Amino acid sequence: MPVVWRTLLIWVWAIWMGWLTLIVIASEVERPVLRWIGPFLGPSWIPTAHLAFDCMTLAAAGFVAGRFNRAHPMWTAGLLAATFCVLDLRGAVAVNVPWLIRLAWNSFHDSRYLDALATSVETHFLLFGCLIAGAMLSRAREKPISIAH
Repeated sequence: MPVVWRTLLIWVWAIWMGWLTLIVIASEVERPVLRWIGPFLGPSWIPTAHLAFDCMTLAAAGFVAGRFNRAHPMWTAGLLAATFCVLDLRGAVAVNVPWLIRLAWNSFHDSRYLDALATSVETHFLLFGCLIAGAMLSRAREKPISIAH
């Protein structure tokens, strides 16, 4: 197999594994746990717990994607984030870039949208930051410096 196709296959595989991680954790772990702990938290804390689980889910997706492309984990996380930007992921996590763009457009026409826009931008920065942090954790460890040979 030529090197170009093999490299492309590694990138596609890493992004696909990041998506698979996101979907499996969001649907099979996050939702059942939130349903279980929801009555203990109370209705006012459920959105906070959901955001915390979304952060952990995106960090895990970034970690897995970066682990499958060890040569370029940060670029892989960036491409994974770019694939999130074209879809509405509200069913899985709180990332919805198309809605954020529409909200920004509406805030130019009506100032009542500015508070919601600020909150949404902060949330998206936090979530994408967790994705990048997960990819940073997947990087290969550098060899420690030693005075002995």
